Amino acid sequence: MTEAAALPGRPRGGALSGQATARAHCVLAPNPSPMTLDGTNTWIVAEPDSDRAVVIDPGPLDETHLQAVIETAERAGKRIALTLLTHGHHDHAEGAGRFAELTGSAVRALDPALRLGGEGLGAGDVITTGGLELRVVPTPGHTSDSLSFHLPADAAVLTGDTVLGRGTTMVAHPDGRLGDYLDSLRRLRSLTVDDGVTTVLPGHGPVLNDAQGAMEFYLAHRAHRLAQVETAVEAGHRSPAEVVASVYADVDRSLWPAAELSVRAQLDYLGEHGLIED
Repeated sequence: MTEAAALPGRPRGGALSGQATARAHCVLAPNPSPMTLDGTNTWIVAEPDSDRAVVIDPGPLDETHLQAVIETAERAGKRIALTLLTHGHHDHAEGAGRFAELTGSAVRALDPALRLGGEGLGAGDVITTGGLELRVVPTPGHTSDSLSFHLPADAAVLTGDTVLGRGTTMVAHPDGRLGDYLDSLRRLRSLTVDDGVTTVLPGHGPVLNDAQGAMEFYLAHRAHRLAQVETAVEAGHRSPAEVVASVYADVDRSLWPAAELSVRAQLDYLGEHGLIED
């Protein structure tokens, strides 16, 4: 889900498909919508001098897109040796099974139900396929199985739906939890402060070249929305639908169902912390 909000940092070049960093190339899936922005960003990541590549989020089950990802890698002289998933939503993971058939690559994910011929992923894991170094960063909140991938050599982090290239994302209640999401944003912010990450390679929308600004924006935006929800409840708006109509009046109504999921997560968070009565 996105909202009308301007993130710091302009997209590099302005194109969603193409080379984003020395090691990361984006292939945009043809599934644009209010929820997916211009479509899902499928990332091909590889060392420049290696003939093996890792694909992150093959995207929807769209044969043309999956073939385009393979052909893009082949034109660069690389074969796809491993597939990783940031989380299990269909716009990121539905095509993973077919992609595994086409490439012979294993699929690794946090959720065991999404794995195909590969191990799980968790905190502290490092992917080293083809000499590449990708560090697994657990970032639950959007969903419970959300992961990000730190690419130190490019001072970049691939964030899936945790941080988008435009607007903000939803907390997919009840699987997603706001407390987890805030912790994840702080974890990503620490990568920008302590590990020198400057670039966000998101699951949707353009590349952001001010990673720290993006994390600060997301944290401030969440705090602002949370305060708005608390104020709406104090004003007598008790149901999630009532709160959405009050707080998300600036958001396109087509996104209100997704906004309601975030509101439910916010109400749970406020109740857990004793800020509103259950």
